[in-house]
Amino acid sequence: MSDERLSHIGEGGEARMVDVTGKTETLRVALAEGVVLMAPQTRREIETGGGRKGNVLEVARIAGVQGAKRTGDWIPLCHPLGVEHVRVDFEWLEDVDGRARLRIEAEARIRAKTGVEMEALVAVSAAALTVYDMAKAVDKAMVISNVRLLEKRGGKSGDYRA
Repeated sequence: MSDERLSHIGEGGEARMVDVTGKTETLRVALAEGVVLMAPQTRREIETGGGRKGNVLEVARIAGVQGAKRTGDWIPLCHPLGVEHVRVDFEWLEDVDGRARLRIEAEARIRAKTGVEMEALVAVSAAALTVYDMAKAVDKAMVISNVRLLEKRGGKSGDYRA
């Protein structure tokens, strides 16, 4: 962990938006992931396109991109960024404990004064929530878990890899 203070908390404990006016624009890249646990039957429904609302993963991909583009609306004090690229991918992992596992990965890129970690995390979250929404009719017990930052590149604080 860093020795730095929480950047969104002022000297007197007040919430504040971080001032980035003095920072230099650099290429910023962030990679995040999350997992949706579901019943094997739910996986089969998603894979065969059995959802009444359409192709679950393609709708979730669009939701992830839209979420990344609207992160400043989701997260208070987050800088609204004109994200230049967002990629959302899905991978079925080996079933564990009788549960199917869908891994969601999102990458966000921008040339800016502040990072795109939140955009990548929101993309994963929006995609996972969309999978839940589209498949909840057959599986209300789905679990969204392990949403986390895997990597970030660019900026004053340097690179990070989980």
